[in-house]
Amino acid sequence: MKPQFKKTGWIFFPSGFAGWIITIVYGGISLATLAWIDSVYNSLFFSLVRFFPYFMGFTVIWYWVAYNLSGKTK
Repeated sequence: MKPQFKKTGWIFFPSGFAGWIITIVYGGISLATLAWIDSVYNSLFFSLVRFFPYFMGFTVIWYWVAYNLSGKTK
């Protein structure tokens, strides 16, 4: 199977169609969550503080998927 992500330093860049789809879905879910949280709170600071745990969770999942689909050598 062709690697879907290319590792450059600590960053993974999508290099295949599935990698781009996964990255776009990750961005969409993150933005939708931020919009949902921002609609509840009136303060930008509180919105960002409440969003941070969700963002870190989504990022860890995305990073794990990118790492496993990067075609690394064992």
